[in-house]
Formats: sequence, structure tokens, C-alpha cells
Amino acid sequence: GSVVASYPYDDSPTHKPTGIYSKAADDEVFKYLAKAYASHHPIMRTGKPNCPGEEGETFPDGITNGAQWYDVEGGMQDYNYVWANCFEITLELSCCKYPPTSELLKEWENNRESLLAFIEKV
Repeated sequence: GSVVASYPYDDSPTHKPTGIYSKAADDEVFKYLAKAYASHHPIMRTGKPNCPGEEGETFPDGITNGAQWYDVEGGMQDYNYVWANCFEITLELSCCKYPPTSELLKEWENNRESLLAFIEKV
């Protein structure tokens, strides 16, 4: 896990594991939507999720192009965009894939304004 808004494409022509910006035709729209979410999230907007084992990982403005972060061949985000014209971003909301129940209220509070801002944009 991490705390970042990721946008297409997740796959790249070279399938290099990381570091390849794979630009979609609607790249500016995807960045706009990702920033709309990230800019309202108290951790995401810093671009420094500080996840255990990945303390040095950073994301400018709290967003990333999927393939630049890590290449995913055959992902649903890309499939839906290419074949169904469905615009999706992927939201990584926590360093922990399964946060304990005791942290869920805090997670809601961290994401409430982001979710409302994102809904207003779409």
C-alpha cells in the first residue's frame, strides 16, 4: 500500500518494472482528477506517505502515472479506459492494506473532503 492517486496508463510499451511515464490520450484530465483528490488529503497532498520500508518514496503533488511508479500489464484501470472509455484513477489510501477497525474513523476523516472534491469534479 501507499498514499497516492495513480492514473493511466499502468502499463508501458517496454514493460520496464518502473520509471516509464506511459501517457494516456486524456493525460491532463487524469492528472486533474488525481490532483483534485490528492490536494484535499492531509497525507497524500504532501507527496510523502512515509510507508514502512518505503520511507524514501515520494509522489509530487500526491499523484503518479501508474507505469512510472510500477508497470502493471493487463490492469483493470487501463482495460476500462481503452475498451469502455471509462475514466478511472486508482486511490492508494493507506500504507496498510487492511487497517485495523480502530483506524477506520481516522481514514474516513482523511478521505472525506478528498472524496467530495473528486465527486464535484467528475
